[in-house]
Amino acid sequence: MPFLDLIARLAERLGEGPAAALFGLIAGLTFGLAAQRSGFCLRAATVEFARGTIGPRVAVWLLAFSTALVWVQGAEALGLLRAADARMMAVTGSWSGAIIGGLLFGAGMVLARGCSGRLLVLAATGNLRSLVSGLIFAVVAQMSLSGVLAPLRERLAALWATPGGRNVDLLSALALPPGAGLALGLALSALAVAVALRNRVGVRILVFACGVGFAVALGWILTFGLAQVAFDPVQVESVTFTGPSADTLMFLLDRGAAWEFDVGLVPGVFLGAFLAAWAGGDLAFQGFEGAGAMQRAIAGAALMGFGGMLAGGCAIGAGVTGGSILVATAWVALTAMWVGAAVTDFLVDRPQPRTA
Repeated sequence: MPFLDLIARLAERLGEGPAAALFGLIAGLTFGLAAQRSGFCLRAATVEFARGTIGPRVAVWLLAFSTALVWVQGAEALGLLRAADARMMAVTGSWSGAIIGGLLFGAGMVLARGCSGRLLVLAATGNLRSLVSGLIFAVVAQMSLSGVLAPLRERLAALWATPGGRNVDLLSALALPPGAGLALGLALSALAVAVALRNRVGVRILVFACGVGFAVALGWILTFGLAQVAFDPVQVESVTFTGPSADTLMFLLDRGAAWEFDVGLVPGVFLGAFLAAWAGGDLAFQGFEGAGAMQRAIAGAALMGFGGMLAGGCAIGAGVTGGSILVATAWVALTAMWVGAAVTDFLVDRPQPRTA
């Protein structure tokens, strides 16, 4: 296959680790540009939905999610990907982690006014609030992965784990035919377009929303291709921010850290969002509006760091990337994020009616 031959030559020239990092950079650039121009944001979509409106934010998120499902399921049908080989599918999943972590992450993204991916995109445009929140998110994620919070995360994840040492494939669990994932993606895409048209969302925004989904598929296809030609084991993965944020932080702090997909992804998203904001005239420095806003952002970022690591992914990693290969715990985590965000918005942000 010419595609695999190209990847093999690239890996031979650069080395397998740097090639993986380059693929992360490419997927990240695509995601950062598309997310910045489309305004893709799970927090905004969940708040809009929780307040009784199915508006443009919901349309953008649903289109990104559904097109990721279409691109990825289509790639698998064409032999460009095997979801069973993905790291997220090949490890033991946690139902308890998906539920508890998803609820915590959903609450955190409302408090921080953006999920981890959105914070990275906003930081690239000059939003210093998002930059600080993103750094805290990365530190807490690392603490949850291998630091002082790791024992708590492991205990919570072990409360209810998937059997057999692997995650659960929704198609197999529900005894659905192989094309069901693609059919679901196409149906959700049609629904997303209908919602977008009703809310008069512009074509440009819709194209960039589709680009978010394409970035997820691109990551899966590139890492799967590299895994087919590499001599050493290569993780089949795509766009997510909990693990990569922690890995990028450690890569910057440890000169002996290895090159991998994750350490190219985060800089790629930042660069892509910066270039998109620069081209669109959206670059502007913004800071915190008082101590209360800063306290809220710090708390939200910490909840996302721990919750995302416990849930097995962030709003992008579990909510779109894991969902696109039909990982059952990812769909549970995504549902929990919606619930956690809606409840937090009701308790913290939604204006309450005055009593006489």
